[in-house]
Amino acid sequence: MTRIAFLACMTTLPGAGERRGDAHEHDLTIAALAPPFAAARLALEVIDWESPIERFDGCAGVLLGTAWNYQDAPSAFVARLEELAARGIHVFNPPDLVRWNLSKTYLRELAERDVRTVPTRWLKDVDSDDIAAAMAQWDAEALVIKRQVGAGALGQILVRHGELPGGGWRFGHAAMVQPYLPAIADEGELSFVFIDGALSHALRKRPARGDYRIQSLYGGTEEAHAPSPEEVSTARAVLAALPAPAPLYARIDMVRADDGALLLMEAELIEPYLYPEQGPQLGSHLAQALAKRLQI
Repeated sequence: MTRIAFLACMTTLPGAGERRGDAHEHDLTIAALAPPFAAARLALEVIDWESPIERFDGCAGVLLGTAWNYQDAPSAFVARLEELAARGIHVFNPPDLVRWNLSKTYLRELAERDVRTVPTRWLKDVDSDDIAAAMAQWDAEALVIKRQVGAGALGQILVRHGELPGGGWRFGHAAMVQPYLPAIADEGELSFVFIDGALSHALRKRPARGDYRIQSLYGGTEEAHAPSPEEVSTARAVLAALPAPAPLYARIDMVRADDGALLLMEAELIEPYLYPEQGPQLGSHLAQALAKRLQI
């Protein structure tokens, strides 16, 4: 058996104290991957990414898995991935790609490569004047303010017209400011999961009533989506615009613009949840692609 480490963190691991509210997604992922990995003679071993480096001795590959606290220490996280790679362990996705994907400013680069993205203002911080200016620029009824380095809607806020914060307010982080798109609540966010360049499955994610965040932590729900050829082509064009090396896995998150076109919200290349419930063949697809990459 070839040992494959699946990176997790203290709050996603069972039996390690209080777990995250979405830790069940870790359990669903392991349950989906373990049997097809075993069938492919890949021994999947869950390891906290902050464990002593010796825990990884003998591993042929590492999947970034559910290391969902990486944004708290991004430099240390990338350093650990580089340390693993330096020991001859194949890291998926590799450190250079992770470093590129860490800051949401990668979206600006993709926009320069003709990928259509959600309109964004990139700011070192945000105050009430910045919010007013963005609302005026886009004639927007609401704005979403996100951290440039973050995950899972951490620290994200929605500001509606007429509810601007006071004059002394500041967001406190390097930020991206975007108009709120009503399609999030109507059609929902569409996600396309690619394994080694091939579409594994697609899904639709919707927020809970009265919310705008689609993550399960906030009551969001998911359902399988049968994408049109045009939708797949649009998502695949995003994949083609990514820098080398080609990712083993990617989740391309998109939302519909007012003119009907799909806009890129995120190209998730680090530790995305890949929704095995909506893609029952995910484990097989990933095991086969991993074995091919490792040449075993």
